[in-house]
Amino acid sequence: MMSTAHPASSDPGIRPDLDVLIVGAGISGISMAAHLGMKCPGMRYAIMERREQLGGTWDLFRYPGIRSDSDMYTLGFGFEPWTDRDAIADGDRILAYLDRVVDQYNIRPNIRLATRVVSADFRADEGQWRVVLEGPDGSRETTARFVYFASGYYDYDAPHDPAFAGRDTFTGTIVHPQFWPQDLDYAGKRVVIIGSGATAVTMIPAMAQSAAHVTMLQRTPTWMAAQPRRDRVARLLQALFPARIAYRLNRRKNIRFQEYVFKTARRTPSRIASFLTRATRKALGTHYTEKDWLPPYGPWEQRLCLIPDGDLFAAIRKGQADVVTDRIERFDRTGIVLESGRHLDADIIVTATGLRLAMGGQVKVTLDGIKVNWRKHFYYRACMFSNVPNLAVAFGYLNAAWTLRADLTASYICDVLNTMQAKKAALVRPILPDDHDLTEDNVYEFSSGYIQRALPLMPKSATALPWRLNQDYREDLRDYRTRPIDDGVLHFESVVAKAREIA
Repeated sequence: MMSTAHPASSDPGIRPDLDVLIVGAGISGISMAAHLGMKCPGMRYAIMERREQLGGTWDLFRYPGIRSDSDMYTLGFGFEPWTDRDAIADGDRILAYLDRVVDQYNIRPNIRLATRVVSADFRADEGQWRVVLEGPDGSRETTARFVYFASGYYDYDAPHDPAFAGRDTFTGTIVHPQFWPQDLDYAGKRVVIIGSGATAVTMIPAMAQSAAHVTMLQRTPTWMAAQPRRDRVARLLQALFPARIAYRLNRRKNIRFQEYVFKTARRTPSRIASFLTRATRKALGTHYTEKDWLPPYGPWEQRLCLIPDGDLFAAIRKGQADVVTDRIERFDRTGIVLESGRHLDADIIVTATGLRLAMGGQVKVTLDGIKVNWRKHFYYRACMFSNVPNLAVAFGYLNAAWTLRADLTASYICDVLNTMQAKKAALVRPILPDDHDLTEDNVYEFSSGYIQRALPLMPKSATALPWRLNQDYREDLRDYRTRPIDDGVLHFESVVAKAREIA
């Protein structure tokens, strides 16, 4: 299937090695592959996965307690029911679910593991991408009509890991959750976890079961909400209805509830803040203090942390863990010196300090040799980019489960591919003239550090669809159902006389 080169040609009908090349075999890539099988059964595709196993995030992260931070009725695929007893699932169960889907939809033969996409150059005169791959057998080139980035949104190689003063003087072990050593023994050890996001609140109750003590060191508190690991209503529906019907009902129920909470938090943040504060105060009892548990921002200005079965609160009540709100002055030989003068003794320090965002899996993307500057382009239909041909990306919701948009995007791109085929088009791209009147809007209205750090790298978003990376699933669903594929913005081209200035 792979080739070393193709002669230049003005024929837009030149047949590439693949119709669709998918980058990444995580949730987004698997969703796209399954949709291709269901909606475009004659198209040839392959998934290029740089890691040696499929699963993406769920294969990369191996830290203690790894689990979903969304319920699996929305994080699961819309086309394949989640039937496990737990709504909040451990990482190994999520991987098992992905493996089942890969086999059930005959995707596995199309996955190329340990194969990294290095660069992709679109040749306008050929109407195809030339893609350089690196794998077990070295470097090689393949061609594809369409490239679909399903590589997630963060850098797998370099997380956000601040250079704390005195770090080299610490005589214990320092580890980042993104590179968790499987042989790390923390039994009977004093552990300090720097950070208060989803990763930290997941690790603390898991590590507290055997560690001597675990401390969560935070600069500011995070809004947290306890939720049962098992959804009683969902289990009831599963008992009453066939699996697919029960799954659709549970999915719809949870989508609407999450939408209600998010929109209420944005309209009247004090209402959600009061509810969460009362619940947290009740869960912690005498361990509750405003300094440690009342954030200085409104709910959903950052992603809400999910606490299944209140396990973090339970660990704190039992004295297995605690929370310290302060700033780091420096590391020393035996732990961390805080700006208040307090010292935290530690045998192990975990820097759960966040992710670093990256567009397109850090693949070098060029159009006729000219590097694409993503910041110069507007999102179109939340997955394509103004004036960029034959390319799409899966970028999930920030306020809901990632898979909701991954499924929408995969289904939409299949419709685009089928329309290309019907029109005998070699190229498809959303056209935005230089003299457009779009107003740029900040759709990343989250104060989370990883979002703010990445803003200079992210594509633009307008105030309204279709040029907006929307954060409203049900509005997007309506738009995908009602807006035609051939909407006058998306251009289908059969012949390209010369490369356009589109970089």
